Amino acid sequence: MPGALDLPFFRDGLAEVLLLAVAAGVLGTWIVLRGLAFFAHAVSTATFPGLVVAEGVGFSAMLGGFGTAALVAGLVGIIASRRRTGADSVTALVLAVALAAGAVLASDVFGTGASVDRLLFGSLLLIDAADLRLAALAAILAVGGNLLWGRRWLADGFAGKGLGRSAPDIVLVVLIAIVAVASLAAVGALLATALLIAPAATTRLLTSRMRAWQLTTVALAAVEGTAGMWAAFEFDVPPGAAIAVIAGGTFALVALVRVAVLRTPRLAPAAGLLVLTAALLAGCGSGGSADRRPQVAATTTQLADMTAAIAGPDVRVHGILRRNSDPHEYEPRPSDVRAVADARAILTSGLGLDGWAADVVRASGAHAPVVDVGAAALATSGAGGDDPHWWLDPEVAIAGTRSVEAALIDVAPAHRAAIARRAQAYRARLVRLDAAIRACVDRVPAAERRIVTDHDAFGRFAQRYGIEVVGVVMPAATSRAQASAGDLASLERTIRRTGARAVFPEAGLNADLARRIATDTGADAQEVLHADRLGPQGSGAETYLGMLAADARAVVRGMSGGTVSCAVRP
Repeated sequence: MPGALDLPFFRDGLAEVLLLAVAAGVLGTWIVLRGLAFFAHAVSTATFPGLVVAEGVGFSAMLGGFGTAALVAGLVGIIASRRRTGADSVTALVLAVALAAGAVLASDVFGTGASVDRLLFGSLLLIDAADLRLAALAAILAVGGNLLWGRRWLADGFAGKGLGRSAPDIVLVVLIAIVAVASLAAVGALLATALLIAPAATTRLLTSRMRAWQLTTVALAAVEGTAGMWAAFEFDVPPGAAIAVIAGGTFALVALVRVAVLRTPRLAPAAGLLVLTAALLAGCGSGGSADRRPQVAATTTQLADMTAAIAGPDVRVHGILRRNSDPHEYEPRPSDVRAVADARAILTSGLGLDGWAADVVRASGAHAPVVDVGAAALATSGAGGDDPHWWLDPEVAIAGTRSVEAALIDVAPAHRAAIARRAQAYRARLVRLDAAIRACVDRVPAAERRIVTDHDAFGRFAQRYGIEVVGVVMPAATSRAQASAGDLASLERTIRRTGARAVFPEAGLNADLARRIATDTGADAQEVLHADRLGPQGSGAETYLGMLAADARAVVRGMSGGTVSCAVRP
């Protein structure tokens, strides 16, 4: 297995971290000195509504984020400068309004979800050339601002002045917004504090000279960012979160060591050794795999399970999404990008559900063919529509297995016969399961075949078996959406009017709202469905076929009020 620096995504992520270390390291000292930590956090987090608007309208997310970041920064500066209200109070108020506006826009206006998640939490594994250019620009501007306005910022900081309307303060506010937006791709809006504030707050405990403080902060930010990348690579965790944990842990460790040294100066050498040892812990290596079989990567849990069943022992299958994980909330891990880099073929579910796959493929540097199984399945079966949950219709899934079979034969032609045999057997199981589900559903009178689901994901299943979905708790195809009060009131009226007996929460999502609606309307909400993900081991829905069977049993019990049950087995 190649080392970390041999992989394009690691090199790009490391370059991003080092550039941001300069920008955030220089600017972070002024943020801490001027007491603007909460303000900087608010500006970073308040990019949320801009990200949502950009995603919904279809223009640059970075421009949208910068627009709202600059707006929030300007509002706080203008209002706080009047001295009638404390800066912290104004910041908290403006931040709350921005987050509320983002939530309304995301759920009721644009219905955006997964792509915004990346910018809220970041992903150093998906850095591209545009991200690197923005980080370089932020570093240049931060250094330039420091050279031009540093003396004034220093004087205002020691004078205890808050933000004002002077040109130096306006420049400082704009720079904070720029660096915050530049940090989005790396650590996201919600973790930007790890880069902007934590290193400067840590080094402030070690030095009081401005130049030394800035240089030390840049160095520490670079070390923490690099350590976070290594930790992510070695332990297969999200790098943004790893950097945040390392930055917070370093601050706590330095603070404790400083207290110990001040109380007992002779402990200084041992304390220094402790900090150095802790900083080097991320350098542990990991062994590679001895499995020589050709590898394919599959995005969703359903597609990966289907692919593994057809591949058998002849092809190794890496499922990118984990069991019981939501494709709308996916954040890539280093093992996923490495697996895509090593894959001979990449199978995607398509139709927008795993749109992040293109970024993963690009970041991995892979040149393997990408097979859109969902699009091919819909085209072959003639099902049509844009609902990405194609696997909930077994007929469409049968068409999808043919694309999977062809891709596997391409990567392991010596095992063509065995792969084709397993594919045919799998299709036969799907045909039998489809017939069993239809027979079970037909036992429920047609007038009672009405359901309410958590989000708009069961349309294909319902259409296949003659079930009417009279409403959804979250009116969007993504599980990230939120319903408005008006939506919920309308849904409750619909449930009462149609006599629907059951509201079905989705496994892995918070069921409180669905159960509250059921309580209000006298419906049942005990049966749980699986749509976006397979269940964990032991759930009965841990395989694709098992998921279909479990959904069928749950739907029939719920629709019939428990009077009908079927022993549908995968």
